[in-house]
Amino acid sequence: MTFHRDDVVLARRIKALAHPARLAIVRALVNANRCSCGEIVRGLPLAQSTVSQHLKVLRQAGIVVGEIEGPRSCYWVDRDALADVAAAMDGLVVSDLVGETA
Repeated sequence: MTFHRDDVVLARRIKALAHPARLAIVRALVNANRCSCGEIVRGLPLAQSTVSQHLKVLRQAGIVVGEIEGPRSCYWVDRDALADVAAAMDGLVVSDLVGETA
């Protein structure tokens, strides 16, 4: 069975968000708009290597974007990607509610 590309992307993004540390990192980035791995580490009870691994997962899923700025990498949330996840989840809930009333 082949799944629709949008569903594959959505599932990858939801899986990336399905970890408390990654949710904390996304929240930190949303609040800061843009920051380095070291700045994220200062706000969380996680080692830098752990934050780096979680950032890698979030980048691969398209939730976080990274860019090298001089001697460090800066990260920020792709707000469109996050909005797409929220809209898709909202669509699932609405579909379920419509199904219940039918």
